[in-house]
Amino acid sequence: MFKKIIETTDDVTWLLLRVPLGVVMLAHGLQKAFGLFGGFGWNNTIDYFTRTVGLPVPLGAITILIETLGALMLIVGFAGRINAALMLIVITGAFFVDHLPNGFYMNWFGNQKGEGYEFDILFWTISFLLTINGSGKYSVDRLLSRIGKKRIVNVVRPKAAYS
Repeated sequence: MFKKIIETTDDVTWLLLRVPLGVVMLAHGLQKAFGLFGGFGWNNTIDYFTRTVGLPVPLGAITILIETLGALMLIVGFAGRINAALMLIVITGAFFVDHLPNGFYMNWFGNQKGEGYEFDILFWTISFLLTINGSGKYSVDRLLSRIGKKRIVNVVRPKAAYS
């Protein structure tokens, strides 16, 4: 099971999608977790999630952890499929709770009540592609899958003991 989750190709495309997606999500996670970049920090974000959105505290905490630790793991390409799928779920929640009521466009000029969902479409597409294809080149997943293949080959074709 783990082998299927981490298995990926050496394709640079997934690297080029994985890293920016992780960086963007990490920036949002750092706002929520630590109050960086004008964010509200852990306690205020949990308060927003519970009082405004209606999430239970554990689900709010998991959301913040996905946006921080999950984003870091996606950047380095560890469990990329899982982290991309989790981010797809998080952005779907943001779509229904915050973005859909504000229309399609992002709030570039402050004319709307909040952000629209155009960003969500890009996020869904990239997350979906990474969930299907894995982390790609220069990833921990690729390294682990290559190590696993070498071990399997050595077990299947052991070196002759007496050569």
